[in-house]
Amino acid sequence: MAYSKLFIGRRVRELREASKATQAVFAERLGISTSYLNQIENNQRPVSAAVLLALAEKFNVDIASIGGSDADRLLSALSETLADPVFGGVSAGFQELKLVAQNAPSFAHALITCHQAYRRNSEQLASFDDQLIRTNAFAEPSPYEEVRDFFHFVDNYIDELDRAAEHLAKGLGVSDRDVGTALADHLEKHHHVRIARAGNGERVIRRFDASARVLYLNSYSPAPTRSFQMAFQIGALEQRAEIDAIIERARFRTVEAAEIGRIGLQNYFACALMLPYQSFLLTAKELRHDLHLLAVRFGASLEQVAHRLSTLQRSGLKGVAVFFARIDRAGNITKRHSASKLQFARYGAACPLWNAHQAFETPGRMHCQLAETPDGVRYLSIATEITKADGGFGSPHRRYAIALGCEISDAGDFVYADRLDFGNSSAFEPIGVSCRICARLDCIQRAIPPLKSTITVDHNRRSELPYTLC
Repeated sequence: MAYSKLFIGRRVRELREASKATQAVFAERLGISTSYLNQIENNQRPVSAAVLLALAEKFNVDIASIGGSDADRLLSALSETLADPVFGGVSAGFQELKLVAQNAPSFAHALITCHQAYRRNSEQLASFDDQLIRTNAFAEPSPYEEVRDFFHFVDNYIDELDRAAEHLAKGLGVSDRDVGTALADHLEKHHHVRIARAGNGERVIRRFDASARVLYLNSYSPAPTRSFQMAFQIGALEQRAEIDAIIERARFRTVEAAEIGRIGLQNYFACALMLPYQSFLLTAKELRHDLHLLAVRFGASLEQVAHRLSTLQRSGLKGVAVFFARIDRAGNITKRHSASKLQFARYGAACPLWNAHQAFETPGRMHCQLAETPDGVRYLSIATEITKADGGFGSPHRRYAIALGCEISDAGDFVYADRLDFGNSSAFEPIGVSCRICARLDCIQRAIPPLKSTITVDHNRRSELPYTLC
C-alpha cells in the first residue's frame, strides 16, 4: 500500500504524552531514532509506512483515520474565514493553511470563533444603523450555531452513545422484529412507561408525562417518527449520566446551548438505537446504500437512513465517507455534515447548480448528479424531496430536500451510480460550495461576486452577469 506524505507531528506528540513516555522511550518502542521522532513531532519529516504500522501495532492507532476528515473540516472553515475582505486580501496557500490546521488547530478554532463574532457584530450593526448598541450577546454564537459546530468538529460521531445504543438494540433484537413494538415493550417493561395517543387538539409529536409515566405520541405521525420518539425517550431515561458528561466536556457557553446539545445527543442515541452501527453498516454495504431498501429493512425514514450513513465514523470500522444535508425551499441548509472532502459553507446559501434544489421540482424521484468542485474533486450526489405532515389535508406540510453523496472513488458502492457515465468528463457538472467563496469566474448562476475577486463594469457590454470578475 502506498502512503502519501503525512505530517502528523501533533498527533504523534499527543500520543506520546498520553502514554507519559519520553522521546527516547517512545522512539525505542517505534523502532526509530530519537532524532527522527523529534523531526516527526516538529513536522520536519513525514512519517514512513513502517512508523505508521508501528503506531497501529503498538498503540492501536487507526491508520485510516490519520490525516483524515478532521483536518479537512477545519481547513475548509479556515479557508472560508480568511476569504473575508476584513483580512485585507491575505493570500494563504493551501499548504500553509494545511500546516496551521494540522499543527495549531486550537489557534485555527480561535480565529474562526473570532471571525464568527465579528460577522455577528457586523450583521447586528447593519440592522440597527440608528443605534450603536454593543452587548456580549452580539459577540456570542447562537445556541444552535454552537451545537451545530460541536457535532461538526466531533465528526458527527459520539462513540459512547453509539455503542450503548448498539448494545441495547442487540438485546431488544430491533434488527429482527418490528422496531416500534420492540421499543414500546422496552419502555413498558423496564421503565413502566405506557404509550398513548396525543389528543386530537394537541399539535405535538411527543409529550412525556413523567408523573403518570405516559408517553403521548401523535397518532398521525409516520411509524418511523413514532419509533424515533420512543427511542428518544429511552435515551432520555437511560443515558442521562453519559449525556451530562458529554455536555460537561463540550463546555457550551450558555444554558440554552447545553439544553439544545442535550436534545441533539438524545436524537443521536435514538437514531443509533433504531439503526444499530454494525448491523446497519453491513446491510448498507449489502444493499449498496439503497436508501429505500434500507428504510424498509430497519423501519426508518429516508432522512433517518441518510443521516445515519453520515455518522458511520467508528475508528477501525468506518463506512463510506459521505456528505449529508437537508435543505428547505428557501435554500437554507437546516442539517449538514460531511465526512468527505466536500464541506458545506458556514454562511450563505448552497450552490444553485447542486441537484438538491432540483428535488423540489419532481417529488418522489431520486436525482443523481455527477459533480466537480473548483478544487477538481469529483462527487456522486443523490437528492430527493421529502414531506413531513402530522395531520390530514388541511394540516401544514413541511417540505425539504435531502442530499447524500460521496467522492467518485466510492461511487461504485452506491446503486445510484450504475447508469451514470463516469468516463465522460462533460457529465460532471461544475458546482461550488457557496457563491461568496466559489472561485469559478464564469458561472452563469452566480448570485453574488466572490469575496476575493475584483469587479470590472463595462457599460457598453452586457453578458449573463452585469460585471466581469478578475
